[in-house]
Amino acid sequence: MKVNASVSDQKIMNYGIPKRSTRPETKQARASHQRIPKWAYLLFILLAGFVTYRIYQHRATESKAGQPPPRPATVAKVITKDVPLYLDEIGTCAAYETVQVQAQVSGVIIARHFQDGSDVKKGDSLFTIDPRPFQAVLDQAKAQAALDQVNLKRQEDLRARKVISQQDYDTAVANAQKSQGAAEAAQVNLDFCFIKSPINGRIGLRNVDVGNLVGPSSSSLVAIQGLDPIYTDFTVAQNDLPLVRKYLGGPNVKVQTYLADGSITPRLGDLYFIDKAVQPGSGTVKVRGVTPNPDRGLWPSEFVLVRFILDTLKNAALVPTQAVQISQAGPFVFVVKSDNTVELRPVTPGQRQEGDLTVIENGVKPDETVVVTGQLALSPGAKIAPQPYAPQVPGSPDSTAASKSAM
Repeated sequence: MKVNASVSDQKIMNYGIPKRSTRPETKQARASHQRIPKWAYLLFILLAGFVTYRIYQHRATESKAGQPPPRPATVAKVITKDVPLYLDEIGTCAAYETVQVQAQVSGVIIARHFQDGSDVKKGDSLFTIDPRPFQAVLDQAKAQAALDQVNLKRQEDLRARKVISQQDYDTAVANAQKSQGAAEAAQVNLDFCFIKSPINGRIGLRNVDVGNLVGPSSSSLVAIQGLDPIYTDFTVAQNDLPLVRKYLGGPNVKVQTYLADGSITPRLGDLYFIDKAVQPGSGTVKVRGVTPNPDRGLWPSEFVLVRFILDTLKNAALVPTQAVQISQAGPFVFVVKSDNTVELRPVTPGQRQEGDLTVIENGVKPDETVVVTGQLALSPGAKIAPQPYAPQVPGSPDSTAASKSAM
């Protein structure tokens, strides 16, 4: 019974399990199951290439769309040239010479020979005082001098013959000299009747008219001021004295004078005087320059702008003043690279110069290109569409429009 049960159990356990075929498969049958068509490989390669191309194309489009277009900006080259080192001050002009014309003899004015406010030259006639009394005195003095000369001649002949004493001869000599001196004094007084200009200049408003009695104790007849050259008076603050003393006496020290409205060409003159002490209370030092004024463009007591030039800076680097910007870190400029991208460069600006240029003491090199307008839309690494900078007259419509377009 036990043997039959075990056999039946084995039969039950083996039931339902498929029996492995004992017939071996041929190589051709296995190859037919594993073979993949060649066109499937080709199709897979084409699909992979297409997918890769679309991925790169999508990324390039996204990268291009993420970059902003180049910003328009005006640019200019860094230039080098010699420029002045200076102090800007406010001053006034003063006449180079001022003469109060006085009467040297007493008499009545009989003629006036000038127009008030006209230019006169040295030796021009101004007034004539009645010369008749002085002419009479001169004639009398000349007659007395002639008589004394005749008497002296006679005394010389008598002395040669030893007829007169030495005292008589000495008296004759003294009388001749005295009368000659009286004649010369009379001639001087007569010349004083013809009042002439002692300098070149511009005459003021007369104080007397024809018919007035004048004399040495009278007030001045008229004033004359020399206007070419003219003095330029200004002051320098005591804080600037160390810089002034450094260059004082140098060959490049000059005084440039001009008007605020630009109506005259700036006049370049020489330093004439600098005071020896600081003025108490104001903390300034008086300075005076001598300025050419051939066209009378500058007038006494007129307020002027003064540029006190101390030295010349050789080969200074200059950029347009608009190129220099200020940030929390200090002054900077945008320097344009070869690929038209910009670099933020810290700089040390110096003084402003003619032509709306600013000296850059360090931070840029000659022939580098800087952005002049359009900085507000830029950041380091940004790309620009550069346009040449053309300086415009301040306030002109063209300059206003150019500034707006660059912004």
